[in-house]
Amino acid sequence: MRNVTKRYGNITVLNDLNLAVKPAEKVAIIGPSGSGKSTLLRALMTLETIDEGEIIIEGDPLNYMLNKRGERIAPSSAHVRKVRGKIGMVFQSFNLFPHMSALQNVIEAQVQVLAIPAAEARERAATLLEKVGLGNKMDNYPSQLSGGQQQRVAMARALAMRPKVMLFDEVTSALDPELCGEVLNVIRELGEEHNLTMLMVTHQMGFAREFADRVCFFHQGRIHEQGTPDELFNHPQQERTRAFLSAVREAN
Repeated sequence: MRNVTKRYGNITVLNDLNLAVKPAEKVAIIGPSGSGKSTLLRALMTLETIDEGEIIIEGDPLNYMLNKRGERIAPSSAHVRKVRGKIGMVFQSFNLFPHMSALQNVIEAQVQVLAIPAAEARERAATLLEKVGLGNKMDNYPSQLSGGQQQRVAMARALAMRPKVMLFDEVTSALDPELCGEVLNVIRELGEEHNLTMLMVTHQMGFAREFADRVCFFHQGRIHEQGTPDELFNHPQQERTRAFLSAVREAN
């Protein structure tokens, strides 16, 4: 993301933001509510359009394309689909289809979006559900699953799309502490097994410390401070970062 700005009316949510993430890097994004963390992920998923700047995924621009003269023009829907196809996202609210079983939820987009044959999609879905610990719940509907199990189905569904980058937006905020640990364990295992680049917006400081290669502290729509978990949590340089971490420790 280069010089990315996003405004809602007079409010600037992302303010000339610059963020480069290496392949297979695990980045935790922390910060107060309203600092632009979730908007960043939504812009990557093209659920929000940006007002200025550019987003590049593996060398391909997401928010524009080039014409034959090398000039920037608005991207076609096919271009957006191609570039966005490299990204998967897991939301805090699961977003599963209630009328489909866990297995069907993971099969559906593979067939509809990737045009994968149904038998192959089913096999991949079953393998991924096994991987997230739900091999015995494949035929259950979302209403028959706990919040933690629904979140794991959502992860399997995102992985089924073969993304290069996985985004996690506060995926444990709707879960109780025990289920929260269960989901974070799955994310940890997925990060180790698949060579995935991961960006995670989280309030779970302990998990960010353990999971991330780099932690970015957001404040007023930009990265206020970043570093390794040890640098950011144990030796923060900025007063605003120190105040935030102190408030989080007191709240816990």
